[in-house]
Amino acid sequence: MNTFELKTKVIFGREALQYLQNLVQKKIFIVTDPYMVKSGMIDSITKYLAEGSFQIFSDIVPDPPMELVVKGVGEVIAYQPDAMVAVGGGSAIDSAKAIMHFSREIGELEKMQFIAVPTTSGTGSEVTSFAVITDKQKGVKYPLVSDVLIPDVALLEPELVKTVPPAIVADTGMDVLTHALEAYVSTKATDFSDALAEKAVALVFQYLLRSYESSEDMEAKEKMHNASCLAGISFNLASLGLNHAIAHNIGGKLHVPHGRTNAILLPHVIEFNSNITGFTPKDYSEAAIKYAKIAKLIGVTGSTVRLSVKNLINEITKLMQRMKMPTKLTECKISTEDILKEKKSIAEGALKDACILTNPRVAGISDVSEIIHKIS
Repeated sequence: MNTFELKTKVIFGREALQYLQNLVQKKIFIVTDPYMVKSGMIDSITKYLAEGSFQIFSDIVPDPPMELVVKGVGEVIAYQPDAMVAVGGGSAIDSAKAIMHFSREIGELEKMQFIAVPTTSGTGSEVTSFAVITDKQKGVKYPLVSDVLIPDVALLEPELVKTVPPAIVADTGMDVLTHALEAYVSTKATDFSDALAEKAVALVFQYLLRSYESSEDMEAKEKMHNASCLAGISFNLASLGLNHAIAHNIGGKLHVPHGRTNAILLPHVIEFNSNITGFTPKDYSEAAIKYAKIAKLIGVTGSTVRLSVKNLINEITKLMQRMKMPTKLTECKISTEDILKEKKSIAEGALKDACILTNPRVAGISDVSEIIHKIS
């Protein structure tokens, strides 16, 4: 038996931020990063709130550590807000999720509303039960998974992603594609998660390059913001796989941006998961057949499943090349020596990562090591 439900109210499109007017009579705790404050972008949030009715916690950093969460919890409990508003990319929203959860439990703030406002089109964190917190001493990223982490409201305002630099548009957009494709071939995939993943993939191939090429293409910005959310809902239902399991550990050890790491891995993980051993239908895995369906969806189908999967991989690689993305870790200013030094621990960590449990093909240490070798 399966269930399908959405906890999060999603408000999308231009002027979505007007929803914040509902908070004008409440105390608000805002979680964001220093750039949002220094650039003045946070004013797009606070202009809807009454003066003196909010407190801003802007200490968020990439790969948020547990120490940051502890500090945030202390400030929330001291302030006693009616609502928490997370504004930013995955790091800000993930941090806010952890801060919100522990504040509700420790500070007896069970009724505190949680609103997520993404400023990048990538993580889908505004609708998921996932958060990633880093242990900096061990160099490991820990995925937290619990329905209590899901925001109550998500505000998808395309104006907030208008000024995102092209390189970040590429990284986050490829993260969306990875989310959708991993959810699509997950062992927990259903008709419902598949429908959301298919739409997200279609939107990515139609609008990501446009969003990368022009900051003024608001249709592309809005569609990629929607795609990110749809992919988030899909993988929240079906979970992820080997791609993210490896990426979490590469990020923790080598500090390559998450979306970029996912993109570098994606062609190789698709090839591994497809596991095509011959040329007849009996040689095609279920994952390969589903990848072939995606190839057909985006218009690059082949005469066989094998060719369709190959065409899908080629189309992903072509998209990355057009966005000037690296295809190897060494192109991310990571030395071969550092990769070799961390290779074993990355592989071992990937096999312990929760995301690997729903990968369509079981991977061993040698399989992961081989993938790392291919992207080095």
